[in-house]
Amino acid sequence: MELSHSARRFIVHWGEMGTAWGVNRTVAQIHALLFFHGRPLNAEDIADTLNVARSNVSTSLKELQNWQLIRVVHQLGDRRDYFETSVDVWELFRTIVRERKEREFDPTVRVLGEIVADPSFASETPDAQDRVREALRFMDTLGSWSEEMLRLSPSTLEKVLKMGASVQKFVRGDGKSGSAS
Repeated sequence: MELSHSARRFIVHWGEMGTAWGVNRTVAQIHALLFFHGRPLNAEDIADTLNVARSNVSTSLKELQNWQLIRVVHQLGDRRDYFETSVDVWELFRTIVRERKEREFDPTVRVLGEIVADPSFASETPDAQDRVREALRFMDTLGSWSEEMLRLSPSTLEKVLKMGASVQKFVRGDGKSGSAS
């Protein structure tokens, strides 16, 4: 498949963005290709289009499946697996946030909770105890907030995100724009 200039630019940038977020470039580019075209592709088409090794495509597809960002679909009369991603940006956002929270955030909250619950924690300096407890409180609060946000419908979530600046002004009570106090 021949890529248009726009498709090529989108895929290259998505790959760069992915690496900035700690995601393998090929993984991000495959996801970008599937998202941009909005239709299922098989592994051979993906490898040929992106000019990457078939083995790299297979590994990347497995990673995308583990992140629940793509799914396997089949086409009548074709025994090959085809892969598609959601074309709904809100669904993708929610999936990525949910997966990152589960893989990165939740284990940190668990470890902080275990540290605070460990009897040996009492022997730490009061300042160290305060900092760790505050980190745990902060992460618990942020985790609860993110869970609530993920339960919202996409249209409601979009409204909440757009309200951010207005809420900041309301909370400050001064109606002025700028950074929070």
